[in-house]
Amino acid sequence: MIEMKNVYKKYPNGVVAVNGINIKIKQGEFVYIVGPSGAGKSTFIKMMYREEKATSGEIIVNGMNLSKLKNKEVPHLRRQIGVVFQDFKLLPRLNVYENVAFALEVIEEDPSKIRKRVMDVLDLVGLKKKVRMFPDELSGGEQQRVSIARSIVNVPKVVIADEPTGNLDPETSWDIMNLFEEINARGTTIIMATHNREIVNNMRRRVIAIEGGLIVRDERGGDYGYEG
Repeated sequence: MIEMKNVYKKYPNGVVAVNGINIKIKQGEFVYIVGPSGAGKSTFIKMMYREEKATSGEIIVNGMNLSKLKNKEVPHLRRQIGVVFQDFKLLPRLNVYENVAFALEVIEEDPSKIRKRVMDVLDLVGLKKKVRMFPDELSGGEQQRVSIARSIVNVPKVVIADEPTGNLDPETSWDIMNLFEEINARGTTIIMATHNREIVNNMRRRVIAIEGGLIVRDERGGDYGYEG
């Protein structure tokens, strides 16, 4: 479960990106974060995994109070959260298998368990036959599938996705969204910032709209609500 209580984020240049947000997201929900560019969406989701630190207020993620979290404790938080980026952020010199396995190696998982877990998630994302390929040998959709596999390999309770279909064509975007739906059906909370109007309008999940650092709409089965 994720909860924000009166959360503010003010940057050193004076910009207030988040302006007193209160929100609860239950385990197992699928939530879209929408709003115009510069509305505060990225800051909102980055605070959930402590990429950004709130100026004031409380953020609770899986029982951890992020405002009281010491820097040395942040890696422990991130083991419980998978993050998927628009630009994939794969390691170019590692192949598909190694990119996904790396997420387990850094937390010193038992080597005997790594291979099975990596192959299981690569099977889930449809890349079991491409384990030896490198990122530059893959399509954009395949690279995003590797990124998703990496995000779920340590079985996180939450997956946060920042514009995961932003660099993909429409058909590939739907493939990726179907994959997120399957991950969510297994009990993982999905929080996704997106500008993809068609996907939000067709998939009808909870929609949280942010404008000027404020939540201006929060509805279940909501639509995108913006033109274009």
